[in-house]
Amino acid sequence: MNGPTRAWRRPGFLISSAVAGVAAVGLCTVPASAHTPNWSVDCSQVTVDLTAYNGHVTNTVTISVDGKDLLSAKTFGADFHDTIKLPAHTSELPVHLVVKAGDGDQYSKDDTKTAPVCASTPPTTPTPSKPSTPTAAPTSESPAPSTSSASAAPVPSSKPSPADLAETGSSSSTPIIAGAAAVVVVAGGGILLATRRRAAARR
Repeated sequence: MNGPTRAWRRPGFLISSAVAGVAAVGLCTVPASAHTPNWSVDCSQVTVDLTAYNGHVTNTVTISVDGKDLLSAKTFGADFHDTIKLPAHTSELPVHLVVKAGDGDQYSKDDTKTAPVCASTPPTTPTPSKPSTPTAAPTSESPAPSTSSASAAPVPSSKPSPADLAETGSSSSTPIIAGAAAVVVVAGGGILLATRRRAAARR
């Protein structure tokens, strides 16, 4: 009776041992393949995607740029996702990522990538516009056109002015002078007549 029982137990023991060994290997390989630290760097930002971590422990992630903290140590559980803008730079920047897994250093990550310089857009040359000719506005220094000279210009008249009469000899004393001349002529005629009569009487 003992012989058959021992023969039956021996194969069962071997099968159980094999199953237990496979299960142990599977348990050892699952955590290693579960931790997925993905991250990328371009000229302007850092993108971090940490997935399938152990959410029952405390995990931390830190990002530094050129030795300065860009993301201070931040705790997370099973997943962490973030996009962080890089500071402006004119030369390449070293970006350092450190992920510490709470369930073992073998799942931690320490990596460095380089952020390139963003290509600058060449400035556009503005099209020169033709300058408009400004209209000269009258200033206080420029004389305004005067209309007084045209309105004040004398209008020629056909009537002689008093000045013209003075130049031709006509004045208010003309009748008096003419009367005196007539008296002188009459007196001279009388004297001449008297002289002739005296001469005739002497003969």
